[in-house]
Amino acid sequence: MGLSLFDKIWQSHVVCAETDRTPAVLYIDLHLLHEVTSPQAFEHIQLQKLPVHRPDLCLATLDHATPTLPPDTDGNYPFVSPQASRQVDTLRRNCLANSIELHDWDSPYRGIVHVIGPELGATQPGMTVVCGDSHTSTHGAFGTLAFGIGTTEVSHVLATQCLLQRKPQTMYIKVDGELRPGVSAKDLILSIIGEIGVDGASGCVIEFGGSAIRHMDMEARMTVCNMSIECGAKAGMIAPDEVTYRYLKGRPRSPEGKAWLDRVDLWRQLRSDSDASFDRNLCIDARKIRPTISFGTNPGMVIPITAPIPPLKAGDSASRSLNYMGFNPGESLQGKKIGLVFIGSCTNSRISDLRIVGAILKNRKVAPNTQVIIVPGSESVKREAEEEGLADIFLKAGAQWRNSGCSMCIAMNGDIAEPGQYVVSTSNRNFEGRQGEGVRTLLASPRTAAVCAVTGEITDPDYYLEQHHE
Repeated sequence: MGLSLFDKIWQSHVVCAETDRTPAVLYIDLHLLHEVTSPQAFEHIQLQKLPVHRPDLCLATLDHATPTLPPDTDGNYPFVSPQASRQVDTLRRNCLANSIELHDWDSPYRGIVHVIGPELGATQPGMTVVCGDSHTSTHGAFGTLAFGIGTTEVSHVLATQCLLQRKPQTMYIKVDGELRPGVSAKDLILSIIGEIGVDGASGCVIEFGGSAIRHMDMEARMTVCNMSIECGAKAGMIAPDEVTYRYLKGRPRSPEGKAWLDRVDLWRQLRSDSDASFDRNLCIDARKIRPTISFGTNPGMVIPITAPIPPLKAGDSASRSLNYMGFNPGESLQGKKIGLVFIGSCTNSRISDLRIVGAILKNRKVAPNTQVIIVPGSESVKREAEEEGLADIFLKAGAQWRNSGCSMCIAMNGDIAEPGQYVVSTSNRNFEGRQGEGVRTLLASPRTAAVCAVTGEITDPDYYLEQHHE
């Protein structure tokens, strides 16, 4: 029996095998850190008088609690609270004390942890990657086993560079056919979550494959893997190929010369064997996917933007979600007024996302009474967008152009919407209060979000852009 991509990475990283009584001990290649989930972990190992075992395998950045507005004239950043400021200062002290590479305020690479890891070339095929953040699955787009961990586990990795793990099940999702023009990776993954539900891949590592996945660039693949955990998966992954190697070549942490060639030769072996088996399988026809939007309070409550809200079944828990959102079964979302559009997050804040938004906002204006906040995923993305003239387009359209960070995705840095306000968001979660108390979040692609920003209401991007000549 052949091995899956997951099996190959798992087997090559097991230090001690799993037994009926004990989990496996799994070696970790890359440990990503940020200011929110690391302070307690550092404190724990300090109390135990334990050093950081492999600081060279750690990479840290400031992203979650960081303001996206600039500092004042004295250089002080507008933190939402003293606690947020302390979190940042604590990470800076811990990284300095333990010789851990930190992308601080002055770093040209600082940004969202799941954006800068790939940009730096720190994320490479065949690795195990962990971070105290659930969307670590993003890095699986490079053929890694990447997953989020809790604060206690963060301390374990700091002290030992290993984790206790039970081997998960596997799922293969094959996406064949060609996505329609304008239909994005975000539409695809939202549709998949809608089809299988928020627990449809519970306990599994998903491998995505098929012709539609192979035709995606790396940034689109990262979007797919980023949201794999929203259907209950432990991780999502895509086998590396020439697209992967082209993306990684020449990045700061990528090998060079003969070392690069040798590494690529190894990476070419990282694919599932033709006779590999999976615990679950699913086939998706990419041609059936349409621009998709959420209507409830979890990422599985999604519909094509032109479809009505589905009917409720007896005892359906979705009734609470609809009450919160102010929607009714059978109702169309189109034409619903929105108060804010957020374009950013580790799901959709990369340069390709911003180019899509720029193409729509060019020579157009944000609708009256609609606020638009655009937050690049990293300072690298910010510079590139400014050099290409995208930032000027955003500003002329009436959007706000911010510094990099997680921003409204988790809304713990002060970037929040008003209670009761509808927000079209390119982020990954739409839970109650995720973007502020009483805020009602609708997840969508950058293309859909940009069109909604112009119209000030939920709008089918296909129809709008056909009528207004994209």
